[in-house]
Amino acid sequence: MSITTAKLPLLLPVENQVRELDSKILLACIAAQRGFSSYIGSRREIHFNITSFPKGIYLSKSTTAASDMMFRIMRNLGHEIVAWDEEALVHLPADTYYSRRLSPAAMAHVSHFFAWGENNAQLWRRYPYLPANAIIDVTGNPRNDLLRPELHAYYDSEVEKIQKTYGDFILVNTNFNHVNAFTPVQNLFQSIKKPDEIPKFGRAAKGMSREYAEGLRDHKQAIFEDFQRMIPALDKAFPDFHIIVRPHPTESQKVYHDIAARCPRVKVTNAGNVVPWLLATKALVHNSCTTGVEAYVMGVPAITYRASINETYDFGFYRLPNLISHPCFNLDELEATLKKILNGKLGPADGDDRKQLIEQYLAAQEGPLACERMVDVIEKIVKDRRASPKSGIGARISGLSLFAVRTMVKRYKDSRPGSHNKPEFQRHRYPEVSLNDMKERVSRFQQLLGYSNELKVERFFDQFFRISA
Repeated sequence: MSITTAKLPLLLPVENQVRELDSKILLACIAAQRGFSSYIGSRREIHFNITSFPKGIYLSKSTTAASDMMFRIMRNLGHEIVAWDEEALVHLPADTYYSRRLSPAAMAHVSHFFAWGENNAQLWRRYPYLPANAIIDVTGNPRNDLLRPELHAYYDSEVEKIQKTYGDFILVNTNFNHVNAFTPVQNLFQSIKKPDEIPKFGRAAKGMSREYAEGLRDHKQAIFEDFQRMIPALDKAFPDFHIIVRPHPTESQKVYHDIAARCPRVKVTNAGNVVPWLLATKALVHNSCTTGVEAYVMGVPAITYRASINETYDFGFYRLPNLISHPCFNLDELEATLKKILNGKLGPADGDDRKQLIEQYLAAQEGPLACERMVDVIEKIVKDRRASPKSGIGARISGLSLFAVRTMVKRYKDSRPGSHNKPEFQRHRYPEVSLNDMKERVSRFQQLLGYSNELKVERFFDQFFRISA
């Protein structure tokens, strides 16, 4: 088979398992029906083992400066790179987003960019350093496919298990990883040792001005404290319902477990994808959370609890989830709105303005799935090879040399005290997946998609899975 018609394998890295894994399995299943095999596993481990994979098409979840060297290595090793941005749906103001999420050096190695919707595409098009040959495809995102009614049955068994375990419940989603991170170095600011010490930026503040980061820290801290008061209040106000607290994947759970120890109906869990939890719940309470967008698309009643207000961040950063949820500004209003929802007197937030807004942000809500649209583009890439990666021996030697340097530096940094990449954090973000579990997930998608030919799932170097026809 010639290089212009060969079906290159896909490399599908997963960083936050509960958020990304199922959608990328779906993408792998759809790609397999078109003749593509896919390698799927922890993003971090794929990077550490990139020299073991065959030349393929790497689907990146971001194009930040942290990817500069890795993209250069992959291109020198002969991989094609396409990308989307997991954080481009609910995104920072343009200037801050650009400095934080986009790197000209990384983007120069990307042949195609997959946008969540037209809003995302316009955001990229306005970027002053967008490569001249950049191709932006408005495909939607694989995570959005899981919100569509025709795929809800994928989670039937999880929904049944959740409802059997918890009965009727109110779901509280938190996103305070900027001030309550799993490891302190991931916060907006690092802890200080002296009262007069000026705190240094944490990882979450990268790309922000100090003024913006300080304001965001103060606002998120205020909302964090609002939620710590709100959760026990809900436990008391709704004795017939459990209160399920679902922290952000990179957030510390300790404060919520402390609350749960005092409140008998409060349970804390980050298990699995959020979709079955939304399908199982009676209502969602959040503030500025992407889950509010997911709830809206799925027709689940959602409330944004805004006891602390800062319009700069509430609508400059978190505009989308706040505008498409029912707003409540104090505990009395929250309890009254929840009672209307639980009594069946109030449904999801609606209206033409909200519908038009979501259409700007999310493509592929009808018609072909986002995954199908992405594979269409990938087929054209393979056919055209218009941005053919370097493949000469000199480029490969350069790639191997850079890989060795990067690996040594990363391993050293990870071993230092205070590193955010400690083994316990990696296990938290990407727990081990068994072969049987992966096969079962693939089988569920295959049945829903109506595929008659069984897909093959096999281990690759113990840490990864290969999915193929």
